[in-house]
Amino acid sequence: MEKFMIIGERIHCISPSIRKALEERDPAPILKRAKEQLDAGAHYIDFNIGPAERDGADIMTWGVQLLQSEFNNVPLALDTANRNAIEAGLKVYNRENGKPIINSADAGGRIELIDLAGEYQAKVIALCAKEGIPRDNDERMAYCQELLERGLMAGLEPEDMLFDPLCLVIKGMQDKQMEVLEAIKMMTEMGLLTTGGLSNVSNGCPKHVRPILDSAFAAMAMANGFSSAIVNPCDEELMRTIKSCDIIRNSSLYADSYLELNEGGFAYNV
Repeated sequence: MEKFMIIGERIHCISPSIRKALEERDPAPILKRAKEQLDAGAHYIDFNIGPAERDGADIMTWGVQLLQSEFNNVPLALDTANRNAIEAGLKVYNRENGKPIINSADAGGRIELIDLAGEYQAKVIALCAKEGIPRDNDERMAYCQELLERGLMAGLEPEDMLFDPLCLVIKGMQDKQMEVLEAIKMMTEMGLLTTGGLSNVSNGCPKHVRPILDSAFAAMAMANGFSSAIVNPCDEELMRTIKSCDIIRNSSLYADSYLELNEGGFAYNV
């Protein structure tokens, strides 16, 4: 089994400092967070600019070029609902060290982003939802099949699609957690790769509880074949859990010092 892929989530417009940096085209906060995540073991950096309806294409172009020029063409996930912004980012993206990831398509109004991924030979996160949260796994898997077929028709290989079963907030949706884990197992048994916004699970919980819940969910999901996740790689407890699960899944070679090793992240300084 391949090693778990870490997509760093911390460059997000919901953060006031990042939002200000995007508005002012200030590179320092963006580069600081990118470096922290890469040093912590991230393989991809998610660049989330939000809807960016006014100047999304310009922001995405600036961000992609900034991050890749500073960090040896680091692989990026282009995260926005703005199709034009994603396409602008794809046009300037250097794929020397990995294909771009479009974050994300769904089975509803954003399904055309799968076609965009096919056009630019990009990867795409395929959210197994259409309008809101799927009622159950029958609906979730129906969307999964629909998205897979759309991707194949667009010329994508199955490994270019990361299927997101939609990680749900445990505070209010506690009864749905095992259903999501079962969906991960079902997708894995189909030979598909999976991903998800892991921090959604603990959203709204006390700060000291969040790493515990996220780590527990990660371990259970990885036991069911979870391939990757959009996470905070600076969460040391979570990263220790992921590293340990990779050892147990035989995805990494055990060494007594495995927790101290950072051999899995993107090596931007070589």
